[in-house]
Amino acid sequence: MRGEENKLLGLFERLPPDKQDTLIAFAEFLAERAPGEDAVEARVIPRPAAETVTMAIRRLVRTYPMLDRRKLMVEASRFMAQHALEGRAADEVIDELEKVFARHYEMHQVR
Repeated sequence: MRGEENKLLGLFERLPPDKQDTLIAFAEFLAERAPGEDAVEARVIPRPAAETVTMAIRRLVRTYPMLDRRKLMVEASRFMAQHALEGRAADEVIDELEKVFARHYEMHQVR
């Protein structure tokens, strides 16, 4: 970790929880205003014929690098569980994942 990251982490850890939330909100605000973020376009990465659900998630993360992974992974993990634990077909799950990522990208474009 770089020196600036260590300093920020140290400051964050010294703050009470309500102030930590404020710092996170401020950092998110600054990140949203960062130059060049809006210039990032979705990459066209073709879907391979024999793709696993895990490979699809990796492909979609590379396709949409501008999206917040934390928000996406909540939904993605639900679909992964449907596939792994409930036996839902990989093709169906991948179709749904593509819709989720596309929806998040559309919402990102509106901001």
